[in-house]
Amino acid sequence: MKIAFFTETFLPKVDGIVTRLTKTVDYLVKNGDEVIVFCPEGGPENYMGARVIGVPALPLPLYPELKLAIPRPAVAEVLEKFSPDIVHVVNPAVLGLGGIWLAKIKNLPLVASYHTHLPKYLEYYGMGILEPLLWELLKAAHNQALLNLCTSTAMVEELSRKGIQHTALWQRGVDTDLFRPELRSEFMRKKLLNGRSDTGALLLYIGRLSAEKQIERIRPVLEALPDARLALVGDGPYRQQLERIFHGTATNFVGYLGGEELASAYASADAFLFPSSTETLGLVLLEAMAAGCPVVGANRGGIPDIVTNGINGYLYEPEEENSLATATRKLLGNHEERLALREAARQEAERWGWKAATDQLRDYYQQILSSRVNYKLNETIS
Repeated sequence: MKIAFFTETFLPKVDGIVTRLTKTVDYLVKNGDEVIVFCPEGGPENYMGARVIGVPALPLPLYPELKLAIPRPAVAEVLEKFSPDIVHVVNPAVLGLGGIWLAKIKNLPLVASYHTHLPKYLEYYGMGILEPLLWELLKAAHNQALLNLCTSTAMVEELSRKGIQHTALWQRGVDTDLFRPELRSEFMRKKLLNGRSDTGALLLYIGRLSAEKQIERIRPVLEALPDARLALVGDGPYRQQLERIFHGTATNFVGYLGGEELASAYASADAFLFPSSTETLGLVLLEAMAAGCPVVGANRGGIPDIVTNGINGYLYEPEEENSLATATRKLLGNHEERLALREAARQEAERWGWKAATDQLRDYYQQILSSRVNYKLNETIS
């Protein structure tokens, strides 16, 4: 197959969407498919055998890390020359809308996927009043597609309730070769502690430092567990505010980590805390679990798809005061139980490889192409 992706985010940006997309591209190319990726400029010209077309982009004012690329005539020319069998738009916003328009005018099969719960983000940037409007815009865009993929059952159900049609689950995936318990090390633990004594639990957060991630909810956990230490790995527009919020606590702002260093950070912590209640999936939770790090996540969105409370981690209730601290205390309370959680977390992660997720995606593509061929044959016969 020849597949054209339109995405609002790609390398060198690091997040769950980019991870899923790069892994997907890798496995598609290995399977013999031809792939082209249209994305904001600034990344590589090719990736794992796929051609990457950078489109001039401007940073989003509220979120400078995210760049909005406006489609140009050259995009249409490149797409026409590539002549894809199918177009897949990832989180359509600006460039993705261009991909939708081009697919429609060129009569190409269109798939869309929903990865970021943007309507829920608005309230964290003082624009909650616009949520109904954004849902209408998302519905108008996604309903152009023959198939709308979501990364958790909760999002499949929510999008269907909001009037988005033809929804289906695109199963989760994680790199269990990279993220593994064996990378636990005292060297990394000392780096995460940043000179602080290793007398209590080492808590870890990895991801964007942005308002919608609700990282400030970890502050009461540190107050409830005075011997605990916290390492925040990543960066983002909310870092300065978080530095003020966590001032005076045993918190280390580590910055970005990648590769085995990142995997070692997961494996070296005692608990991974992910307070966000706006996640469509929460890939970092799967990475932590693959590394054998017990997790605490919100009982919202896609997270309950991953975390079974008390079995491979703990869930907390975002609306209940002290719920995150209570869940964290339960996780840390018994050493033998924590070891059992580590093992169960790893076993859960091992069920979800990227190859299986990409094979499922290819099956979706082939079903669409097959039904389209049958439709055209019937049309010709009639």
